[in-house]
Amino acid sequence: MALFKKRTVGKPGEWYYCLEHKKVEEGPDCPAKDRFGPYASRQEAERAMETAAERNVDWETDPRWHDRQEGPPPN
Repeated sequence: MALFKKRTVGKPGEWYYCLEHKKVEEGPDCPAKDRFGPYASRQEAERAMETAAERNVDWETDPRWHDRQEGPPPN
């Protein structure tokens, strides 16, 4: 008996952005490894790549995510 059921049909109102096909889809039509989501609206899913880029910039410039050590680097 499987512990997890494979989810083949999305819930109405769940939106995803497919990285493989570069399109918005309602419900998970493509494998999880190829999509972002779920999003609450089609408009949010349409902005998935912009949102990811903004989050990457936030992460890259957040000092909490970059450990700084005082003094010279270890030998």
